[in-house]
Amino acid sequence: MISSEQPIELTVENLCVRAGDLFLVENASFNMSSGELAVLLGPNGAGKTSLLRGILGLARKDSGAVQLQGRTLTEFNPQQLARQLSYLPQRRPLAWPSPVRDVVSLGRYAWGCAPGRLGAEDVRAVNSALAACDLLEMAERSTDTLSGGELARVHCARAFATEAPLLFADEPVASLDPRHRFRIMQLIRSHVRTGAGALVVLHDVSLAARFADRLIWMKDGQIVADGPLTETLTESRMAEIYQVEARVDGVRVEIEQPL
Repeated sequence: MISSEQPIELTVENLCVRAGDLFLVENASFNMSSGELAVLLGPNGAGKTSLLRGILGLARKDSGAVQLQGRTLTEFNPQQLARQLSYLPQRRPLAWPSPVRDVVSLGRYAWGCAPGRLGAEDVRAVNSALAACDLLEMAERSTDTLSGGELARVHCARAFATEAPLLFADEPVASLDPRHRFRIMQLIRSHVRTGAGALVVLHDVSLAARFADRLIWMKDGQIVADGPLTETLTESRMAEIYQVEARVDGVRVEIEQPL
């Protein structure tokens, strides 16, 4: 169960990530906290994945700082960080077919546990994650018998089982049909209601508008806008970021033609 006694805040200050002479992320700054769902938007190559990886220490920072509750991430050991920051990467290969419950149980690794060696608190967390993702009835099924949408829910449950206050999800709805894209975002929205915070990379602007509390827009490695839907989702923003002529009506975005 995620505690809501004290909000957890992560601060990113002037973060830069480079590949040789090329800046993948340049001077990115923003805050995120538990209790909010922020969506990171931008075209391919904008630096969204590099930003997430730089924040989490999976890509080497060239400069800048990331702080959690006022402490730099280097002050935490890997296990402590894994209990605070949960990551759902773009690519989520499974080395071999396993029961759904075992895959979800991997989310308790940060707490020193492994499938088959779960304590009472770990069993509670795994069952809670399975229930949240509507997987209890298929908990003993092998992952190689699941559809793409079902497998996406398994990976969400694995991330939820960690019960980390902050979740980072990189394109969790990639390759899913519209129904399952909506379902996954519903699960993340429900997870945030438990007291977690989430930063999610999406390409579907309408889906982002439907679920996000806040939109963070990237282009050419830089954050160019950050704020609520009503302030940042505009036709001019769509032209600036995606080079398209679009019609924006509340949470509906209709692409009319490229510029």
